[in-house]
Amino acid sequence: MKISLSAAVIAASALVGQAFAQAPEKPLAADAELGFLTTSGNTDSTALKAKLNLKHELTRWRNQYVLEALYKEDQLEVERDGQTWEESQVTAEKYFASAQADYKLDSQHRALFVFGSYDEDKFSGYDYQASVAVGYSDRLFQGTSSFLDYSVGPGMSFSRTDEVRAPDGTLLEDNAKEESAMVRLSVLYQYDFSETAKFTQTFASDVAVESGANTKTKAESALTANLNQSLAMKASFTITHNSEVPEDRVSSDRQTAVTLVYSF
Repeated sequence: MKISLSAAVIAASALVGQAFAQAPEKPLAADAELGFLTTSGNTDSTALKAKLNLKHELTRWRNQYVLEALYKEDQLEVERDGQTWEESQVTAEKYFASAQADYKLDSQHRALFVFGSYDEDKFSGYDYQASVAVGYSDRLFQGTSSFLDYSVGPGMSFSRTDEVRAPDGTLLEDNAKEESAMVRLSVLYQYDFSETAKFTQTFASDVAVESGANTKTKAESALTANLNQSLAMKASFTITHNSEVPEDRVSSDRQTAVTLVYSF
């Protein structure tokens, strides 16, 4: 599995490298998103959410790179050996990275794409989840104030579950690795209320082809309002769903956030 995953990542990197080599650079657009929350009193917690979204338009290629991180600590009551006390514990820690390179077939939106992603969620029951895919991208429709883009194509998903250990450290269940064929479908819908406010809906699913294999789906609904030319406020709701999870985990993870977005 390691050989297959490495080969896929190398192939995706090579294609992205060709994209930069074949055309002169055009302006690079980036959105840096940051949210921070801290509470004290009856409930003590700290949360940090960050996201970087880069888009690069070249003569023949359209590239997009996404980096995300979420970190959260809570003050929890711990009981051990008949004693009870409170201590700060990490309750959420997620890291995500993806890259997609679209080779343009015309001057509009038709393209062939290559996609790769890596996801590490410390509390999902998975040590990591990764995927690679190739396929076709296009704009399904465009109105005066809205549009819908999509990408669809076959690929492979790779994952490894966490070890399961008893409180004394005894190994109960070893890592389980999975490599399976899938079909990737991603959609971006945007509606502009005005020049300074918009609604966006993203949806991406790696649909497993084999019975019993995991299908991973992620969707985000967001409202964004500009505060000035480069700074905006964003309210979002994100849900991540895995069809196959370890017994002690839930299949859906929900996240509500209010963040500042800096565009440059």
